[in-house]
Amino acid sequence: MGLSRRAFVGAMVAAGSMHLLKAQSQTSSTYEWGSPVIDCHFHPRPTLQANLAHLNGAGCQSAYLLTRLPAAEAARRFMAEEPTRIAGYSVSTDVSAADAVKLLTQAVKAGAYGFGEVKYHVEADGPEMRRLYDAAAELAVPLTLHFQEVPHFATEGVFNTGFKRFDKILAAYPKTTFVGHCDAFWANVSADYKDDEAYPRKPIVRGGISDRWLSDYPNLFADLSANSGNNALTRDPSFTADFLKRHRTKLIFGSDCTCNDGHGGGVSAAGNPAGARLEGKCVARETLSVLKANTDAKLFRTLVWENGHRIYKLKT
Repeated sequence: MGLSRRAFVGAMVAAGSMHLLKAQSQTSSTYEWGSPVIDCHFHPRPTLQANLAHLNGAGCQSAYLLTRLPAAEAARRFMAEEPTRIAGYSVSTDVSAADAVKLLTQAVKAGAYGFGEVKYHVEADGPEMRRLYDAAAELAVPLTLHFQEVPHFATEGVFNTGFKRFDKILAAYPKTTFVGHCDAFWANVSADYKDDEAYPRKPIVRGGISDRWLSDYPNLFADLSANSGNNALTRDPSFTADFLKRHRTKLIFGSDCTCNDGHGGGVSAAGNPAGARLEGKCVARETLSVLKANTDAKLFRTLVWENGHRIYKLKT
């Protein structure tokens, strides 16, 4: 026997209520961290299964991949296979190559969401990087930069040097969206940093340039990834909560973790003896725990979900 109009409407309302309840439940209790999490500094593993193993183990719902150009095709494939888990990807290539801008531009037009992680042995305000800043502005894509002034081991070298001068770049390229990352960026939250160690652990002297520039320049953002980001958040507990609150629209969660299972298995501080503090631990889990302890639910969700989608222009 067919349903009456009243019965049909009632059934639809009931179904809608069940869907709403399910959605409400999914936004809280079914998420390990109480909120969905997107890892916005995730270097891709060779297979989709390996990528998902880390995401699942760390309690993350999705990832933004930072790839070298040869891995871009695999990143596109991962997105096609799991569009709700692989939210987007960026690309990088040797910035000293004559065709670097051409290749990166082609990659963006083919589906990449930005440039990064840009990590090469050049000065951050040198000509190789300036042409990338121009291209990123023209394409309206963000650019993730690895700032490192102190080698982690004898043969490594340094990357995007001259960070203390970078405010001049921020002023000169107001239409370029910069995402800062790594040792020099995070050590410089303290005003006394002398480019003398990768991960200083002493209390933070207020007024560091990274902290100030996040307030002063609308085009500067930062990802909280790696030992460097975790170090900045844990070296001085009296600093952390206020820092996260003041820069609530500027900070993006990422891990840059190399463990294989989201629990510290395998190698989690690859090639970085100075980062031994987190060896055997999942960087994603360690940093999410710090963020959870220093924020309320609304701010936590902003940092680990909303900011990444907004700044990288990802679909939710």
